[in-house]
Amino acid sequence: MDFSKINELAKKYEPAMTKFLRDMIAIPSESCQEEGVIKRIEHEMKKVGYDKVEIDPMGNIIGYLGTGPRLIAFDAHIDTVGVGERANWKFDPYQGYEDAETIGGRGASDQEGGMASIVYGGLIMKELGLIPAGFTVAIVGTVQEEDCDGLCWQYIIKEDGLKPEFVVSTEPTDGGIYRGQRGRMEIRVDVRGTSCHGSAPERGDNAIFNMGRVLGELEELHKRLKDDAFLGKGSLTVSQIFYSSPSRCAVADGCSISIDRRLTDGEDKELALGQIRDLPSVKALGDRAKVSMYTYEVPSWTGLVYPTDCYFPTWVLPKDHKVTKATEDAYRNLFGTEPRTDKWTFSTNGVSIMGMFGIPVVGFGPGKEKEAHAPNEKTWKQDLITCAALYAALPGVYAQQNSY
Repeated sequence: MDFSKINELAKKYEPAMTKFLRDMIAIPSESCQEEGVIKRIEHEMKKVGYDKVEIDPMGNIIGYLGTGPRLIAFDAHIDTVGVGERANWKFDPYQGYEDAETIGGRGASDQEGGMASIVYGGLIMKELGLIPAGFTVAIVGTVQEEDCDGLCWQYIIKEDGLKPEFVVSTEPTDGGIYRGQRGRMEIRVDVRGTSCHGSAPERGDNAIFNMGRVLGELEELHKRLKDDAFLGKGSLTVSQIFYSSPSRCAVADGCSISIDRRLTDGEDKELALGQIRDLPSVKALGDRAKVSMYTYEVPSWTGLVYPTDCYFPTWVLPKDHKVTKATEDAYRNLFGTEPRTDKWTFSTNGVSIMGMFGIPVVGFGPGKEKEAHAPNEKTWKQDLITCAALYAALPGVYAQQNSY
C-alpha cells in the first residue's frame, strides 16, 4: 500500500471536501429535519462514482463501494442540534465561514465534517484500488442521532440487515483514536401529592416538598457512583423539573424530574433504576413515587416511527482488539507518529452498534469534542485531510491483518 499516495490524494481533495462541508452546513438539518442534507450527500456520492447509493425507509443514506461479502462501515450522523442563543454566535451559523485553516458553522465538528471526510476517503479507496478483495465498504450518513443516539443503527442492523465486521465512527476525536464511551439513560421520577388551599397547607401533601427530599439524596448519590480507570466516573444530574398545581394559591399535587444518568463500565439500566428506587426518600413515598425510563417515539424526516427505550449502553473496544490494532497501524504508516488512543466524553451511535449488538466500533473523526453543541462551532481543514487518508487506508490494513 502506497501510504504517501493516499496522503497526496487526501490533500488534493481538501478543496472538494471543504465545499461539500460548507454546502451541508448551509442546509439546516436538526434531528427529524434532515431531508435536504441527505439529498445533498446523495448528490455528492453519485457525483464521485459510488457503486450504489440508497436511502432507507428511516431516511439514513448508505453509499456502497465494492461487492464482496465481508463488510466494513463508516458512520457519520448528519443531523445537528439547533443554534441556541443567536447572540452568542460571532458569525451566521448556516452561512458559516472559511479561512486558511478552519471552517465554521453548525455541524462543522458535530458531525458533518466526518461525512465530508468519509465520502472522499471512499473515493480515494476507489481511485487507488484499496478496497480489499472480498470486501464491501459502506459509507453511512445517519439521522436522529442528536435526539436518540444509536436509534438509526438499531434500524440499520435490524431492518436494513447491515451487519459489518466493524464500524468506524467519525465523531470528532481531536486527532486521536477513540475506543469507548460511557453509556447514558434518560430517567424520570414522578411524585404525586394532594392539593389543598395554600392558606392551610397541612391539609394537603406537597409533592414539591417531597421531591425536594428526593433531590437532596440524588445529589449525594452522584458522589457515590462508580469510577472506572478508563471511562471515568458514572454521573447523574437533574436536567428538568415539572409540577402540577391548581393555582399559585394551592399545594402542588404533582412534581416530576428528568435525570441525565451517565453509565461507566459495569453499570447498566437495572442498576441505575434500582439505585434511585432504593433511596430512602423514594421508598418512604411508596406508591406516590414512580421511577421510570423515557421512551423515544418521534417520526424521522420520512415519517417513520421506530420506538425505543432511552437507554444507551456503555461500550469499550479492548486496547488489544484487532480493530484497535489495525487503526493504530494505519495511523503509524500514514503519519509516522504514535497515535493517541482515548475515549469520548459524550455519547455516540456506538451505544447501539457495539453496546447493543456487539459489533466493534473504533472512533477517528475531524474536529474537537468541545466544539459540539457550542456557539461558533468550527473544524479544521487539516483534520478533513488526515481523516480521509486514514479512512482510505484502514480497510486494506485490516484485511491484510485479518484474512480468512
